[in-house]
Amino acid sequence: MVVEQEPPQELLEGMGLWPGGTLLGLYQGVPLPRRGFSYGNVLPDRITIFQKPIEALCRTREEIKHAVKETVMHEIGHYFGLDDERLEELMEG
Repeated sequence: MVVEQEPPQELLEGMGLWPGGTLLGLYQGVPLPRRGFSYGNVLPDRITIFQKPIEALCRTREEIKHAVKETVMHEIGHYFGLDDERLEELMEG
């Protein structure tokens, strides 16, 4: 897990989030359910948390803590193979 100031514009463009959109976190790797028998010789999975977008979204330290916790949980969900729709369902309920 790493923290970066903000997502690069190229990343946002590649994800269709530019202009006007942002990203709080990102999972990079092969989700667990998609790893086959021959999985190996790859870089370790990585979760990146983007500090400036989270701080821009929050007003207090408590809100920042909550946003970081939710973002990390969301990205760990991607590690387990959950898509955004399923993650939203789980976070709401």
